[in-house]
Amino acid sequence: MKPSPRFTLAACTLDAPDARKLADFYESLLGWPRRSDAPEWVELAPSDGGAGLSFQTEPLFSPPRWPSTPSQQQMMMHLDIEVDDLTSAVERAVALGATEADFQPQDDVRVLYDPVGHPFCLFVRTDGDT
Repeated sequence: MKPSPRFTLAACTLDAPDARKLADFYESLLGWPRRSDAPEWVELAPSDGGAGLSFQTEPLFSPPRWPSTPSQQQMMMHLDIEVDDLTSAVERAVALGATEADFQPQDDVRVLYDPVGHPFCLFVRTDGDT
């Protein structure tokens, strides 16, 4: 049997009307430096070498709807971001341009939208989380 090739998740890519503007938000939120920066493509990566985030300009970008509704762009994925203080993390994200979702399905998680409308979650890991 032929050996399987190695697979490594390098990044998750988010579309945006302006890749650089959305990258600015996540760069400030996460504190990750830019690995590459071009007008229509930006890569951020954590200093520990883990998987990063990439941003590509998509002029026809349509923000997803969450919770999902019929006949509108549905959320295909979202980012879960662990924080050590949920209240102050939400305040910081909002100050940087995020907005809190009206619907919050859990008390210990906060759903927000980045400046172009991608949903993301902030959460504090508890002993029961894996």
